[in-house]
Amino acid sequence: MDQTYNFEDIIKKSVLKFESFGKIDIFNICLGLMISFCIGLFIYWVYKKTFKGVVYSHNFNITLVLMTMITSLIIMTISTNIVLSLGMVGALSIVRFRTAIKDPIDIVYMFWSISIGIAVGAGIYVLAIIGSLFIAFAIFILTRRKLTETTYLLIIHHDEEATIEVKRQLRKLNYTMKSKIVRNHFTELTVEIKLKIDNTGFIHSLSSVEGVKDVSLVQYNGDYAV
Repeated sequence: MDQTYNFEDIIKKSVLKFESFGKIDIFNICLGLMISFCIGLFIYWVYKKTFKGVVYSHNFNITLVLMTMITSLIIMTISTNIVLSLGMVGALSIVRFRTAIKDPIDIVYMFWSISIGIAVGAGIYVLAIIGSLFIAFAIFILTRRKLTETTYLLIIHHDEEATIEVKRQLRKLNYTMKSKIVRNHFTELTVEIKLKIDNTGFIHSLSSVEGVKDVSLVQYNGDYAV
């Protein structure tokens, strides 16, 4: 009985001890939120400058800023009390995020925002600032090479009579066959081409070929195997 009482007494004392919250002064709260907001704006700027997708999402970019601030706020909250931190971890573990991420690089920006929020919430401001500068430098270096050459998908719908002339026109381009669909003497041809400059005059030459119904040029940014 004595051992049971001592064990229960220890548990009660531990809970009472952890019920008291650590104090964070107003200055540190405002400083942390301001730093996370400024770094979030920096992430916002880097994402907008290095975006290579087809449609830029302004809402997603705003989410990166808010995610940085919210994460830092969560870290400040759970750092004041151990019991609260365990409950917060349990609550966040059941959250399901079902938003589809179209570009893998968007995941990198999300982890960047979360990691900065954790660092700022923990009060490690120097790590957050220096880490963000190095990450931004790496992103600019790794995405710079794509500025010299752009990949497009060229989609051509033509009749059987225009096959020879279409092939002759395509020989002038550095193209790779992607798909070819033939239905009732009607052909849908999809090829991949790479352009170093915005020179799309060949579209008019293809569309003027007799038997060509329409020509479409779509910028392609997906991952593919060469």
